[in-house]
Amino acid sequence: MPGSNNRPAGGRSDTGAKLSLIEVKKVSKKIGSITAVADVAFEIQANRICGLVGSDGAGKTTLLRMIATMVPPTSGHILVDGLDVVSQRSRVKKVCGYMPQRFGLYQDLTVVENLDFFMDIYSITGSERTRRREYYLGFSNLLPFLDRKAGDLSGGMKQKLGLACVLVHQPKVLILDEPTNGVDPVSRREFWDILAEMKRNGMTILVSTAYLDEGEKCDQLMLMHNGYLLEFARPEDIQADFTDLEEAMIHRIQTADQALAEDQFGF
Repeated sequence: MPGSNNRPAGGRSDTGAKLSLIEVKKVSKKIGSITAVADVAFEIQANRICGLVGSDGAGKTTLLRMIATMVPPTSGHILVDGLDVVSQRSRVKKVCGYMPQRFGLYQDLTVVENLDFFMDIYSITGSERTRRREYYLGFSNLLPFLDRKAGDLSGGMKQKLGLACVLVHQPKVLILDEPTNGVDPVSRREFWDILAEMKRNGMTILVSTAYLDEGEKCDQLMLMHNGYLLEFARPEDIQADFTDLEEAMIHRIQTADQALAEDQFGF
């Protein structure tokens, strides 16, 4: 579709004048013959929660993995806190916390042993180690379960422990890939309460989700489809002319698919 006037747009920007902690500049990622992410560009300001939603295979996980330095882009540039994710990868990892869909908890270790393992990685010792253990397990409501093995936790508790482990080095930017997928409604609400607390503490959060009610909790929302960024705006602005957010997004995806078909077949 290069050069087409009908291809899906690169997304509407809602950046304002505040400092942008995440900058994605015309980024694409090819995996073999497949373009997983296509010419995506946006900026996320400091101290925002930005949601990422879209159809299956839209490129959401690939985009998050590129921002988190897990895979390099094929073209374009990504900056996190002003640092290039390719040439300054090690420095980006210090300011960025990333929680994939299947976070690597050690099932045979207890709650506190899992957290201690991650604090060992970041060389957190002494009184600061004690303070962070009590703080992150405290707001996750996991202090009563210190000696329970991770493999014996419920799905929601595992996700909260995973988040505590990611947060233990106190990153500026938090990237989460569908962290509440399959988690019960009460645990989902508790998880988002934690994210709201992290935002109040100054953290910038990028989170993909399969639940549009979670998208409504975000300051900004991105909609991806077939590798393209179709929308980037406040949830209420995306929904503006529709009954709800789901209807608005279905309409936008159908419009993009129609534009693609017209481009391909010359309608």
